[in-house]
Amino acid sequence: MTELLNRRPADDHYAAYPVFPPAHHIPPMMVETPRDPRWKRRIAGGAAVLVLVGGGGSAGAFLTERYRDGGAASATSSAAGTTIASTTVTEDTDLAPIVAKVQASVVTVLVDGARESSLGSGVVLSEDGLILTNNHVISSNGTVSVRLSTGSTVPAKVVAADATHDLALVQATGLSGLTPVTFGTDDSVAVGDTVLAFGAPLGLEGTVTSGIVSALDRSLDTGDEKLSGLLQTDAAINQGNSGGALVDMSGRVVGINVAIATSGDSTGSVGLGFAIPAGTVTGVVTQLEAQIAS
Repeated sequence: MTELLNRRPADDHYAAYPVFPPAHHIPPMMVETPRDPRWKRRIAGGAAVLVLVGGGGSAGAFLTERYRDGGAASATSSAAGTTIASTTVTEDTDLAPIVAKVQASVVTVLVDGARESSLGSGVVLSEDGLILTNNHVISSNGTVSVRLSTGSTVPAKVVAADATHDLALVQATGLSGLTPVTFGTDDSVAVGDTVLAFGAPLGLEGTVTSGIVSALDRSLDTGDEKLSGLLQTDAAINQGNSGGALVDMSGRVVGINVAIATSGDSTGSVGLGFAIPAGTVTGVVTQLEAQIAS
């Protein structure tokens, strides 16, 4: 689901991505065994060209959610500002306080179906458990649940979805006192800004990676859907990150991880991750909440 299309460039205008060693070349002792093996079962379902980092079929941050077979996906950029970052990390920068501020607001979204299971990430929108994730994370039929940062898992249901923007709302049950995320604004993001990516890459929940905003206003065509206006980041995003948060140095969510570009037979991060910008996210969330209320 989360982060999922291993697509090659569609034409000669795009340089081929370098090929990295397959994941099985990594010594197993380097990686802690994931608490939940759903991402493995999902990956085994077929080769992924466009990696979505959310639950049941993402295009970026977490490839665990959903994998799609098919041709190459292309990435293009439209005119975008390239203002030098106003927020950067130095050797003295302490990222731990930012992580502590955000981590409790990031959850894992689980979908268990009769034929397949998937896993992605999500962020808390309300104290009573309204969760935002990618639509591709929850698009497969199955029983939905949410695992909190505390490790507890609660039942949930999909209450609204927007396939066009690849976003969905999930309501977890029996919860109170959760900490909602705070969203930033699009005009506060510049190329070169330091960002942190939160989620459950490869099923490793509670993972945080750091990088910068590499570009603005990217467009992706996965063959099944088209996404535009995306943030590009080199923060490591992998299968399972879909629906997770991309945050700035103030702990504000500036994007929702959605996809990554991969190379060759590898489904791992090559430093090309994509996130739906906060402005788009908040606009879609407002519309979806209105649907729920009506």
